[in-house]
Amino acid sequence: MTRVTVMTRPDPASLNDFNQAIIDEFRNNDGVVGGPFEGATLLLLHTVGAKTGKARLSPLAYLTVDGRMLIVGSYAGAPKDPAWVHNLRALPKAHVEVGTEAYDVEVRELPREERDELYAKIVEMAPTFAEYQANTDRVIPLFELTRV
Repeated sequence: MTRVTVMTRPDPASLNDFNQAIIDEFRNNDGVVGGPFEGATLLLLHTVGAKTGKARLSPLAYLTVDGRMLIVGSYAGAPKDPAWVHNLRALPKAHVEVGTEAYDVEVRELPREERDELYAKIVEMAPTFAEYQANTDRVIPLFELTRV
């Protein structure tokens, strides 16, 4: 089972500080972090802001399902998608840091049927994602990252 910690949504003011602490720990420890994310597979996702055109950086858990790297737009079950989802929908390319590697990826949002099939597998691996989906009326999107 993949370890994913149940998160509550921090207020926007503290989210940047929370994320920055994770980013710093990730980079200082070759992609490994402790605390609530100990044992989880994390990556740093570099996107371009859909509205601003500015560089954005998000620490995210990822899961490997059937040999595919997937990220989940759960936002801990919030009623709206996280900002990085909007950025990837506008420009489906990104740069990731995984462990000590960094590389470009093409991004594909999974269509509903494929998403539903893989989301069930994700929930088997990390039951927290069932709770996140139950907490929101939106369909939590899945994205596949493919190294280029």
